Formats: sequence, C-alpha cells, structure tokens
Amino acid sequence: MTQQDQKPSRSFAGIAGIVAVATLISKVFGLVRQQAIAAAFGVGAAATAYSYAYVIPGFLLILLGGVNGPLHSAVVSVLAKRRREEAAPLVETVTTLVAGLLLLVTVAQVLFADTIIDLVGYGLEATTREIAIQQLHIMAPMALFAGLIGIGFGTLNAANQYWLLSISPLLSSITVIIGIAFMTIQVGKDIIKPENALIGGMVLAWGTLAGAILQWLVQLIVQWRLGLGTLRLRFDFKSPGVQEVIRIMTPATISSGMMPINFATVLYFASPIPGAAAGFNYANLLVQTPLGIISNIILLPLLPIFAKLAEPENWDDLKLRIRQGLLLSAVTMLPLGALMVVLSVPIVQVIYQRGAFTEDATQLVSELLIVYGIGMFAYLGRDVLVRVFYALGDGQTPFRISTFNIFLNAVLDWILVGPFGAPGLVLATVGVNCSSLLMLLWLLDRKLNGLPWREWSLPILGLTAGSLVAGVASYGTLVASQQLLGKTGLLVLLLQLCVSGFVGIAVFAAIASSMKIPEVNIFISRLRQRFLKK
Repeated sequence: MTQQDQKPSRSFAGIAGIVAVATLISKVFGLVRQQAIAAAFGVGAAATAYSYAYVIPGFLLILLGGVNGPLHSAVVSVLAKRRREEAAPLVETVTTLVAGLLLLVTVAQVLFADTIIDLVGYGLEATTREIAIQQLHIMAPMALFAGLIGIGFGTLNAANQYWLLSISPLLSSITVIIGIAFMTIQVGKDIIKPENALIGGMVLAWGTLAGAILQWLVQLIVQWRLGLGTLRLRFDFKSPGVQEVIRIMTPATISSGMMPINFATVLYFASPIPGAAAGFNYANLLVQTPLGIISNIILLPLLPIFAKLAEPENWDDLKLRIRQGLLLSAVTMLPLGALMVVLSVPIVQVIYQRGAFTEDATQLVSELLIVYGIGMFAYLGRDVLVRVFYALGDGQTPFRISTFNIFLNAVLDWILVGPFGAPGLVLATVGVNCSSLLMLLWLLDRKLNGLPWREWSLPILGLTAGSLVAGVASYGTLVASQQLLGKTGLLVLLLQLCVSGFVGIAVFAAIASSMKIPEVNIFISRLRQRFLKK
C-alpha cells in the first residue's frame, strides 16, 4: 500500500526493535519445543521418522508460509505500490488461486505418502518408515495452510503490522510442547521406550498440524479487522495486480521449492547414517534461532523499501540499501558463526543433553553445528539478494540459480558424504549457499549497471577477519575455564558458555567499532536509543 494510505512510517531501527522482540519470543518457544523433542525422543524412531515426514509439509510451512518466503515477498512487493482499497480484492483473489493449487498438493501427499517416504528415506528401518508414513498423512494439510499463512504475512507486512507476523510462529511450538507434556503425563519415563515411538510420532504430527491451523486463524482475524481480505472466493485472475503477484510468485515459489528437494537429497544420502536426520533438525534449530531473529530484523523493514526503489532512477539509493542489508548480515552472522564453531560442544550439551539425548547424540549434533556455523553469513546474504530480485519483479533469476543448485547439491553430497559422513552433507549445503550468493551478486551487478565492489567487499573482509580473531579469543577462554572448572555440570557448562561467548563478542565489537562502518554504527545507535527510551 502506498505511503499516503499508511500511518507515519517507523524508522528502520524502530521496526527492527519490534521485530527483534517478537521474533526472539517466538524463537525461544521454538528452542523449548526442540528441547522437549530431544529429551523425549532423542534421535530415536519417532524423531527420525518426523524428520522425513516433515520434509514436504514442513518446508512448505517454512518457505511458502514463512516470513520472507516467496508468497510473503510477492504480496509485499505488489501491495507496497498500491492503494489500500485495492488490497482486499487482490488478497482474496490470490488466496483463492493459491488455496486451490495447494489443495491438490495436500491430496497428492496423502495418496503418495509411502512413495514419498521411500524416496527420501530408502534406508529407513521398517518401524521408522511406517511411523513416517502415518505422520505425513496427518501433516499433509499443512501444504494448504502454508500458502494461506504466507499470503497473510505479506498482507500484514504491507500494512506495517510487524508484531503479529514475527510472533505468531510460536503457536506451532506451543501445540507440540503441549502434546509432549500430555504424553509425558500419561506414559511417564516409559516415553523413551521403543514401543511408544508410534504414539510419540503421532503426537509430533498432530501438534505440528494444530499449530499451523492456529497460526492461520490468528492472522486471519487481524486481516478481517483491518479490511484486508476475508475468505471470500474471487476468480479475477487476470487483473493487473494479481498477474503481477503471479509473475513474481510463480518462479519464486518454484525456486523455493528447490530447497526441500535439496534437503530431500541430503536425507537420501543420510538415511543409512544412524540418527543423522534427527541430528540435522537439532543442529539446524540452533542455527535458525539467531538466524531467524536477525533475518527478520533485516529483511522485514528492507523488503518494502527495495520494492519502492525498484525503478531505474532510484537504483543509486537501492544499492545503498543492498549494502546496508549485506553489512548488517555480515556484522551479525560472521561473529555468531565463529562462536557456533568454537563453542559447539558446550552449546549442544547445555541445550539438549538430557533424557534420551546422550553423549553420542551430542557429538553428532556438535559436528553438524560447526559446519552450519561456517555458512551462516552466506545463507542470510543470499536471502537479502533474492529479495532484491523479487522487488525488481524478477523471480526467474533466483529460480534458475536454484535449479542449477539442485544438481550441484547432489554432486557435492555424493562427493562429501564418503570422507566426512553427516557433516559432509551440511558442508555441501554451505557450498551451495556460497555459490548462490556469488551468482546473485554477479547477475545483480549486470542488472543494476554495476555494483561498488570495493566499497562492499572491504568492510565484509574486515568483519570476517574480526570474527576469526573473536573465535580464537572465545575458544582460548573456553579451554582456560575448562582447565580451571572442569567439563561437567550444567551450571559449570553454562558459566563457561556465557563467559567464552561474552569474550568473543567483546573482541569482535571492539574490532568492528574501530572499522567505523557508517550503516552499522547508525543502526546500532538508533536501536540503542529506542530501547533506552523504553
């Protein structure tokens, strides 16, 4: 919606403050959910089956229904340029179209559940396979709700409603936690026994589906109150606004659809490795918690800005905003990635190692976390650039790159799984993200008539070096504290983790501040002023 239709616009830092608090709350609940799953099921049959059954419905919920997903990005890019009275008919028409298509996807998952599980988990044990098939039957409708949630996110974002779209994902976590709690009350300590794996698997599946439905309903109520669309069916698919959404959404959705294919490829190679699939989920959650918070802080305010600067006469300003997004990604992801690498073992021990989650599971997940940490900046930097292409009305370029990366990912998986095992599969994903980042930069350079490579690369290289120094300082502090206090006990581990992390962050902050990066300094200053004022 155009500026005249909106209340006075908030500053970038002001929006970031709202998003940061709401997303932090949501991610904390997500972490608690994963801790509950780890304690109840470890890397056993219920959790492993869930990893395979969740491939399609889960990725549709995260990508199509997620903040910064293709539906969200397409709807924001179109609504940001239109008047408020145009919003409801457009949103209702897009909802009708998307819901019809995803209803077919839902039915297909139910009919071909066994085939899907066999494709992504060819080496699964028979009991685990049966649990996964039943879980997929239950979670199949998430495909439909994923599309509805994604459209709602875009609609609320265009209307400057940031709080709900950042906090509502916690509803999915709450329903799973409640389900596990009730099961624990009924079964008690026997929850970890193999014979209860089927019950546990059903609890995970129904809890996940219930969370998606609840998330959509809460969002729909706000849309109705704002006059931004109801459940009315509209079939005006040829209207200019709808055609523009389709033009951006279609390749973007297909492009995002390549990610579950990539993940399914990873699971295919991982299925013979005991516990690997569940381990990916646990390690990925540890990375996605800070990554999700920071990506929302950066991308949510920038996406409407990118859309408003899409015309050629505004490209100089657009390049400044792209630089801002990349530098904020670097100043957050690079040091966090370094800390993930050097503190992986105590992080996993503190968060997961209890109940059914054993030391062997800690070893597996910490190895995966190290590799995930290496690729954090490439992941977020790629997302920033993809949103620029969406804002420019170009969904084809990210789609072509994603298509190429399917084959690249499969080749890297095949090459790296042998010498490195499960971590090699994560390393392949990191390589694909780095490849995407470089290709997007090169193509954006051609599209925008040149990018200021030197002005962008030097600060990022400096921040990379600062992160390496910070990682070394943090690791040295950890080793010294282990020699002094030992390596056992939750309080000891937590103290070591906090002290080592603080040292690493302090060292990086000193290096980053000495670099005097304008965008970073202004952003931090405004964010500090906002929270101090509160």
